[in-house]
Amino acid sequence: MSENLKLRLRFYSVCNKSTATIKKEFEDLKATVEPDYKIKMHDNHIWFTIDVLKREKYSPHLHIEMEEMEDGNTAINGLYGPDPVLWTFFMFLHFIIAGIFIIFSIIAYSKWNLNQKIFLDVTIMTAMVIFWFALYFFARYNRKRGIPQMEKLDELMKKVITT
Repeated sequence: MSENLKLRLRFYSVCNKSTATIKKEFEDLKATVEPDYKIKMHDNHIWFTIDVLKREKYSPHLHIEMEEMEDGNTAINGLYGPDPVLWTFFMFLHFIIAGIFIIFSIIAYSKWNLNQKIFLDVTIMTAMVIFWFALYFFARYNRKRGIPQMEKLDELMKKVITT
């Protein structure tokens, strides 16, 4: 897998097969990899996931969108991403941290205008910034741990797209 894919989790490629052929080949692949990987298809979208028994909290998902081109080739847009439930939880935590930071910044400003002590409020705001950075580095760490599984999903996809 190229370093570019590790840094940019989106990719675009052109396959010299029709979307119907690609779907058929993914159906055949689905039967051979079923215990370890799940492949779901709907219209021109294909989702690859790691099976529940082998999935970790950092396991990536691969979403492929196929678009028929005028010359008979197929444009493929792909996106590697985290588990949607985990991503939603992370977004929830980010909003909670941002909300607490904003609330305590308003309280600190009001207290400062009234010449009251703001030490506790500034401490909580600082803690929220530290928590935000901790979430960021935890997400980067988990993405790095998911790279081997991302490479396995990439190999599966390339079995169909490049042959």
